[in-house]
Amino acid sequence: MSALPLPLPPAVAEAVWRGDALGRGTDTVWPSGFDALDAELPGGGWPGRQLTELLLPQFSLAEWRLAGPALRRVVADGAAVAMVGPPKRPHLPGLMHLGLDERHLVWIDARAPSERLWCAEQLIKSNAAGAVLAWMPQAAPEQLRRLQVLAQSFEGPVFLFRPLAARHDPSPAPLRLQVTIDVDWALDVLILKRKGPAHETPLRLASIPGGLERVLTPRVMRPSTMRPVAPIAPIAPLAPVMPAATEAAPAAASALSESSRAPQPLALFPELTDVVGRPDPAASSAGAVR
Repeated sequence: MSALPLPLPPAVAEAVWRGDALGRGTDTVWPSGFDALDAELPGGGWPGRQLTELLLPQFSLAEWRLAGPALRRVVADGAAVAMVGPPKRPHLPGLMHLGLDERHLVWIDARAPSERLWCAEQLIKSNAAGAVLAWMPQAAPEQLRRLQVLAQSFEGPVFLFRPLAARHDPSPAPLRLQVTIDVDWALDVLILKRKGPAHETPLRLASIPGGLERVLTPRVMRPSTMRPVAPIAPIAPLAPVMPAATEAAPAAASALSESSRAPQPLALFPELTDVVGRPDPAASSAGAVR
């Protein structure tokens, strides 16, 4: 009879990761600002010392809304946020609502893919910023692998923004998320890869761009509650009066018949002329009695 296996020492058992549970993450983690997202991320937030890859259908729509709340904590200690190749000029008034101003931002206008990769490598290798945000429309797996190796010695978070078409490409990033825009200013976040079990249901995160919540009305805060006005049925045209029997009568009758068959536009907001303060064009200028 074989002996039962001995239990693992407590230190070893604590260090063992099982695939059906979330990983412990890295030693440095920044809360994302979304409780539902933190509950699904290893360590409870955006990790340091590794790449975080965000796939988007279009750049400049959701990057700051998703990563911005965590950057407020990054710059709280005086560190800077380096941006490598953003597709549009950063909007400083909007970033100030996230706690970021010109003292905390370093904008590197790199255009070519090789320039973006070189700048990102140098920033990560030298620990020259508190966080690195790099837009990578084109990147080979071996280039991303090099960034991942360098990121293991970088204390802050490293976000790579890539197009949605790269979803099926191999990537060494330990954390990959797909981000799309939903109605009512929400973000749909699907976790494609993480250290833990698969997560197939997208997370719906309420996210209004910085500063807009102070100026939007409650109705505009929820555009889905707006419904289009039902079109009013057009009024049937009156029967045309047949002209006198002349040589032009057949042509006039044909023209009236064609106009009656023409489609009538639907007026969403019909103009009312017989109202207080506006004269009725059907009334006589001599003061007709109603």
